Amino acid sequence: MSDAALEVVEFLLTARLYNDNRALDENDLPPRYRQVFWPDGSTDGDRPGDDSPVGIERPIRPTIETTRRATGVENPWSAISELMFTDRDEFSGSLELTQPDMAEEWFLGRAEERVLHNPVLAYAFEGEVDGADHEAARDANRPVQADRAWIDGLLSEYFADEEEEEMLDLVDIRAPEEIETTLDDLVLTADQEAEIQKIVKAIEHREYLAHIGLREIGKLLFVGPPGTGKTSTARALAYDLDLPFVEVKLSMITSQYLGETAKNVEKVFEVAKRLSPCILFMDEFDFVAKTRASDEHAAIKRAVNTLLKSIDNISLIQDDVLLIGATNHPDQLDAAAWRRFDEIVNFPKPDEGMRSDILKLITRPMKISEFDPMALAKETEGLTGSDLRMVLREAVLDALTEERTELTQEDFVDAIKDFEERDHLKDMDMIEGDHDALVAGGDISGSGDASADGGHSHDH
Repeated sequence: MSDAALEVVEFLLTARLYNDNRALDENDLPPRYRQVFWPDGSTDGDRPGDDSPVGIERPIRPTIETTRRATGVENPWSAISELMFTDRDEFSGSLELTQPDMAEEWFLGRAEERVLHNPVLAYAFEGEVDGADHEAARDANRPVQADRAWIDGLLSEYFADEEEEEMLDLVDIRAPEEIETTLDDLVLTADQEAEIQKIVKAIEHREYLAHIGLREIGKLLFVGPPGTGKTSTARALAYDLDLPFVEVKLSMITSQYLGETAKNVEKVFEVAKRLSPCILFMDEFDFVAKTRASDEHAAIKRAVNTLLKSIDNISLIQDDVLLIGATNHPDQLDAAAWRRFDEIVNFPKPDEGMRSDILKLITRPMKISEFDPMALAKETEGLTGSDLRMVLREAVLDALTEERTELTQEDFVDAIKDFEERDHLKDMDMIEGDHDALVAGGDISGSGDASADGGHSHDH
């Protein structure tokens, strides 16, 4: 039997069991299923004090269209039409299981392993299928609060007024499903890995930390030159932890059309608290020190003071918000900025071993003859991960002009020479702000899409 039939039957079984078991909620539906059934963003007025988006209403109805979207099977009825326990309503396009018991027996006889990863099925067949554990399957599922549809519903309610909608220009909010970089796609130093592991443990044990009174934790400052992976690491952390990613560039608070800057800073933190648990990433943190030391307009200085107070008043333990600041210019930060963070994570330019690992990682999808990444690493001293990606891009494009998709070592050597000759690029911040590039990844487009299966760490 085809994988397409298994996909469709799993969806139909999940829908039936979800409809019949009121003990289950949206977090029991696999994310790819529940995204099909989210209502347009409005909030649940029936729950006092609850302004989270309305949940998925029962019954959920498998139709040709919803089944196609949930499973990726282009012709779902064709995939199951020969099965004795399925039927289709010609008028409504709905699909159904005419003999659910037979459907369950058929499915379990062919795909028991799917039960382990589907919380609805794990709930139904716990004790019947070896290894089926409802809580484990549910915990492994991305939480509903990380769904794009849930985020959009909350934002549309919270920023209903036109004036408040401008506030969203301050922030870039990404659901984990929209981040295509994982921590395994990056080459990290031992120190970076250790700090990330610490914060992961802090998130896992928030209740314990609150119980012992350790609340001043969960505010990280990433420091290092442009292109060393500060933004990419923060985003990858959001992906791996299934947390919404709220990014704000602090220089944006000077934008004229945004109105009252101090109020907007407060709103940024309100957004983060509403979306919690989440990561709040504040780029260009040196802007704080620059403003405090300059003769900037009083309104901007008030905004910076509001920012510092807001940082003091937000907590991973109490608010479920992990705050990460980033700066390319740590030398410009003053004591007031430094003391807001409990951990400083250094993002240096990669050493020779890291550059070799980066080159191995970003060239994985490619065919290269006589490839010697260590030799290239020796020739690229001082280059960052994003610089190496630009070298790779140059080598690929040069090869394509010769109608070649297989690269040679010489292509890379020539690309390195071309890169070094562009002194005007070396004398400026090549990758600014949002383009703080991957230290390593599998995509050569510069989009931040990393398709590599894993990364390497290199101890200094």
